[in-house]
Order: sequence, then C-alpha cells, then structure tokens
Amino acid sequence: MKTFYSPLHQGHAPPQEFEGGRLTPAVEIPERAERVKARIEEKKLGPVSAPGEFGNEPILRVHDAGLVGFLSEAHDVWRKRYGDDAPAAIPSAWPARGMRERRAGDIESRLGSYSFDTATPIVRGTFAAARAAVNVALSAAKDVKDGANAAFSLARPPGHHASHDVFGGYCYLNNAAIVAQWLVDQGVRPAILDVDYHHGNGTQALFYGRDDVFFSSIHADPSFAFPHFLGFADERGEGKGEDHNLNLPLPMYTEWEAYAQALDHALERIEKFEPDALIVSLGLDTFELDPISRFKLRTTDYLRMGERLTEMKLPTVFNFEGGYNIDALAEITVNVLEGFESG
Repeated sequence: MKTFYSPLHQGHAPPQEFEGGRLTPAVEIPERAERVKARIEEKKLGPVSAPGEFGNEPILRVHDAGLVGFLSEAHDVWRKRYGDDAPAAIPSAWPARGMRERRAGDIESRLGSYSFDTATPIVRGTFAAARAAVNVALSAAKDVKDGANAAFSLARPPGHHASHDVFGGYCYLNNAAIVAQWLVDQGVRPAILDVDYHHGNGTQALFYGRDDVFFSSIHADPSFAFPHFLGFADERGEGKGEDHNLNLPLPMYTEWEAYAQALDHALERIEKFEPDALIVSLGLDTFELDPISRFKLRTTDYLRMGERLTEMKLPTVFNFEGGYNIDALAEITVNVLEGFESG
C-alpha cells in the first residue's frame, strides 16, 4: 500500500488551542503524522511518496471561494492587526442568531463568520499545510482510481469537520469530501465511511442533499460529544439525498463488540449503495487511552477493523483524521492498514 505524505504539514504547529474556557496545549500537532510515517517505514508497509499538484479547482468544487481566500490570507492580516509576535488567530465572537455575518469585515469579524469553534487556530503555515493535505488526499485517490487496491493519505491537518464555507474542529479544508467530489467528477461512485470518534459534520453537510455519494459515520453521540449540534440518528439526508446519510451515534465507553455491530451495519448499507470506491475517514481517537475521547477500543481492535474493511472488496482510500494518543497513534493507525492488507 502506497502512502502519500507532505512535510508541509509541519508548518501547521499551533502551540495552544482555546478549549474548555481556557488556553490548553494543542493536541493536533505535527508529531502525530511524523510518528505514523516513521511506523509505516519501520514496518515496511509500502513506499511513502510525495503528492502531486492538483490546483485549486478540486477545492473550489467543494468549498466556498470566500473561505479559501480568507484562509490563504488570514495569518498575514492577523499579524498586521496585532503584530509579528501575536499569538495564533482564534475567533473571539460569532454572529449568533439575531446578528449579521461580516465576511468582508475586519479580521475579527471574518474569523467569527468563517469558523465555528475556538480550537482551530490559524498560524503562519496553516494554509500551506491544509493545501498540501488536499494534494496528499487527491494523490491517494488518483492512485486508487488508476488501479491500486488501496492507498493511505497521511494528510494533516484533518478535514472532516470543515464544510462548504466554515472551518473548525481542527479542520480547514475537507480532504475526504474533496476526494469524493473528485471521484464523482471522474465518473466514480464513492461511499464515505467516517470512523472518527467525532461525527464528520462537515462531510455530512456537504453531501446531505445528494444521492451520488453515500455517507456513514460511526461516532460518539453528539448529545455529549463534539460537534454537539449534528450527528444524530434521525439525520438521514434530504431531497435526493434522503436515505443516503447514516449516522450511528454510540454511548460513552463503547467497546469493540458494540462498535463492530455498528461497523457491520454501516458496511451493509454501503453495500446496498453499490459504490465503485470507498473513502475511509480514518480517525483513531476511538482508542481507549485517547486524551480527549471516551471510547474503549484496544490496539488489536484496529487490526479487526482493517480486516473487516477488506471484506468490502472495494478500492479504498484511507484518509488520516483524528487520534491524539501520541504514544499509541502510530501503532493503531498502521494496524488498520496492515489488517486491511492481510485480509
């Protein structure tokens, strides 16, 4: 299995995020991808390749041009406002009900209009990293479209919380959604399976009214977990997209037995959709010792996950999402990929 990777991700290295009412050390850090890459090389899983360049068109097929333009200039505008030694750009206010968005306003109002949380800071290298992550994901998709059984997009920052014109949840551009749209444009019928602990609200929103992409997410119930306002079981799609969206929210402390039942259900629904390819939003924050999550999957469960995905017999793009236990992340990520290969 070929892995695609860009060192540009290292430029996105926010030292802190604002969460739980206070500044805390960032958990979505460059070391995540670096450790996974080292493990892939150590296990000789396959070659690690640089991505190709796909330009802006695939991004703009999914994301609002205003959002993309804002992300490209946000750090420079922030520095002009607050100085070269300013901390990372984090919004301080949002246009809540009864207020007006100001996407052409000053940096504070634009930040609040384009984002939905305080945990997704913008630093000097953020946009270059997000832009490179898209190329990484599309390179993996192209490898699969050209005949590979599977490819791994070691894309960072992650993407599944970003929607058409909003970023948040550590995500700026939605890598998996951009891959899905690119495959549709190539005449391929894709399904997306999101196994991150947190619901892929951005991906759902992007395809909620469509019948050419099936989306399923297995995640912690948003009644207690981020993103809180989307990801409930009664969200099944609308219009042409009705019954093309499947959410499987699970309770706190879910272990493999219950998780595997949800996975089987998701894959059965995906089979009925009859896709040509599968995109896996591979979040690893379901691990029992993840610092910000509350599921109880163990190291060997990720081998089982990979083996089960093999049974779909579909060309598969694995796209790196969450997972924040630095000591275990590399092993459990590679376990999924090795389980898929051995299966």
